[in-house]
Amino acid sequence: MSDPSGPQTHDAAKVMKPIRRIVRAIDMRSKKVARETGLTIPQIVILHAVNELGMVTTAALSKHADLSPATTVTILDKLESRGLVTRQRSAADRRIVHTALTERGAQILRDAPPLFDWMFSKSFANLSQADQHKIIEAFRTVADLLDATYLHGAVGDGDAIAGSTDKA
Repeated sequence: MSDPSGPQTHDAAKVMKPIRRIVRAIDMRSKKVARETGLTIPQIVILHAVNELGMVTTAALSKHADLSPATTVTILDKLESRGLVTRQRSAADRRIVHTALTERGAQILRDAPPLFDWMFSKSFANLSQADQHKIIEAFRTVADLLDATYLHGAVGDGDAIAGSTDKA
């Protein structure tokens, strides 16, 4: 049996510090965007998804935005109450609900600040395509590892996080 405190565990632990820095930066950006728009980043992500996909089902929105279905519904409830989206049941199948962006929602989206500030966007754009691709793939790998660990219970007994940490 391998030593759980061996070099692999120590190397994996080194990932936590940059993840914490990223989470902190995203949290700070989220607060700034919320102050400016009155919307959370996940709400803006859902508005962008509705804008990109057009008349769309909740399941498709959830998948596109990479949010849980329950979180997506909660966000849609809030956006609908503010008049930013409308939802209609399908005439063919009443179980299916389609969401569309209202004109007010489209205007809010046009006025919303970018999800990343200009400095990050400029710095990222200045990287080579190869470096951009490496970063994207590294983040996908880390996200997949975290999903496997925390969302699918692939960790030791009692270590899995119950439920989603998505913020509506």
